[in-house]
Amino acid sequence: MDGQENAGLHGERGIVDRRESILRRLDQSGIPLLLVRLILAATFIYMGAMKVREPFDFLKQVRMYHMLPESPPIYLNATAIVLPWLEIIAGLALIGGFAVRGAAAMLGIMLCVFTPAIFLRALSIQAEKAISFFQVVFDCGCGTGPVVIWTKLLVNIGLLALSVIALVSQSRRFCPMAWLEGRPPDPSS
Repeated sequence: MDGQENAGLHGERGIVDRRESILRRLDQSGIPLLLVRLILAATFIYMGAMKVREPFDFLKQVRMYHMLPESPPIYLNATAIVLPWLEIIAGLALIGGFAVRGAAAMLGIMLCVFTPAIFLRALSIQAEKAISFFQVVFDCGCGTGPVVIWTKLLVNIGLLALSVIALVSQSRRFCPMAWLEGRPPDPSS
């Protein structure tokens, strides 16, 4: 090897492979992030809209988790009013490609709170009714009505994984907001 080729292969950390990993190339294509954004957005916009449509039902569901004090009622009421709108706003941000990481982080944090709460409530219902965990069915307050809880927990874990993917993705290739701002959507494309 001559000096130029050698200089191109050596970086500050030693020899660098010119090939990029398959995951990096897939991320740069923008397709995984686009799919993740659409799935998360559709899910949370739908669930948020169902909660906004029936705010009193959602308030009753929030109260059943006993996570917030009932007095003063401002905590429960504010949660029942604000939380669905946060889900809708985060979903719209994901569709628009605006603040993708922030929206993904917000949804991920919500899922990290909701999922253990649903699990604990399911365990208490299981003990109360003396049934198998796989038979526990209740309205978890997600906006979808009564669900088989073990499937809901799997869905939440999947949504959390999608949130993490959106959070760590470097691609902005299919983010319309980047186009509207007049900057290239992805510097590596």
